[in-house]
Amino acid sequence: MDSESFLVIAAGLVAFAMVSGKLSNTIITPPMIFATFGLVISGSVLGLADVDFDNGIIHTLAELTLIFVLFTDAARIDLKLLRRDHNLPVRLLVGGLPLTILAGTGVALLLLPGFTLWEAALLAAVLAPTDAALGQAVVSSPLVPARIRQAINVESGLNDGIALPVVLLFASLASATHAPDDAARGAGAWLQFGAMQIILGPIVGLIIGWLGAKAADWAAGNGWMTSALQGPAALGIALIAFSAAEVVGGNGFIGAFVAGLVLGNTVRGHCAALFEFAESEGQLLTLLTFLVFGAVLLPPTLALGVDWRVIVYAVLSLTVIRMIPAALSLFGTGVRGPTTLFLGWFGPRGLASILFALLVLEEAAIPLRSEILEVTIVTVALSIVLHGLTAAPGSRWYARLIARMGECEESKPVSEMPSRFGSQPMATAKPESADD
Repeated sequence: MDSESFLVIAAGLVAFAMVSGKLSNTIITPPMIFATFGLVISGSVLGLADVDFDNGIIHTLAELTLIFVLFTDAARIDLKLLRRDHNLPVRLLVGGLPLTILAGTGVALLLLPGFTLWEAALLAAVLAPTDAALGQAVVSSPLVPARIRQAINVESGLNDGIALPVVLLFASLASATHAPDDAARGAGAWLQFGAMQIILGPIVGLIIGWLGAKAADWAAGNGWMTSALQGPAALGIALIAFSAAEVVGGNGFIGAFVAGLVLGNTVRGHCAALFEFAESEGQLLTLLTFLVFGAVLLPPTLALGVDWRVIVYAVLSLTVIRMIPAALSLFGTGVRGPTTLFLGWFGPRGLASILFALLVLEEAAIPLRSEILEVTIVTVALSIVLHGLTAAPGSRWYARLIARMGECEESKPVSEMPSRFGSQPMATAKPESADD
């Protein structure tokens, strides 16, 4: 990437920052802006920037973003509060996520030609994680009851890390299907490789997360570490977990996720700086990833044309493939139909799906990986637009319905956990202001 490209991208970042406050209450979301900005400056439109995923900087950006998001999303989840207050996201994760992968696999086998079982399952797993950033207005809106916005927030924070081992397993099985039948690279070798990735990564993450938490507690408690460097230290722990897992043959991304989960639930009283750091530096990495999505991934997909079956699968992925499993997983919780519909719709696909498709498929010997990438790109592009446009009006619509329900399961108070966009106020939402 040349200096002119850096200049254009930097100018775009500054311009967005200048108007971000005015845009925060509109239907225009940051992912929409940066994906569009990337498309406009790409060689396919204005040619103002030379952005290519083959460039080492772009690849490193994708890796760092996934490490950072997995680590910080996991670190902000308090497992004690999750068990005590948050049965809705637990239901969505334990029941809804596997059912979503199962439904996505079945639809892919029926609709997409040439897909084997494991390739269909891999596509479904790549598209299963949700991304609250695409519907930020829902997670941050005080109109939405705390219990519901926290369900979306917590689900988004954990399902990428939970889905990643499944993605790796299906990638190994899909690779094994097409691997040469020899001792060096047969199915057994692929499965052994996948098992090592999934088992060793969490072990390393557990050790590094616990040691990092204890070291951070001691250093901060004894005045050795300033609050300004607690956030960068946490990022350093994430990178150590990633690198150490890769060194021993495990998966570094899983190691970073587990390290974040352990650190966030072990460290005592020093997590505020971590969340502040994640809110700024993490958002920058996220926005740059959406810019790369628009500049690098969208143009060739749009130029070649998209098969109608890909579009149909993308639409189904955002609707019935997500909504029916979500409804089944929430059965018996006492939440009403509008809430089930609301939680089912606001399961946007974004950052995790992009990065899984780029970084996991790159390592796997799968003949249909370009097709999997194409479906992922189309699904995420639709999600950026549709969930972005509906987040603010959808929140107001849902708030009016909740106001008419009175006392209900949805309005029960819950403890709040930080989101990727900062902590929410502890007060329960006041839906009656939705018409303001």
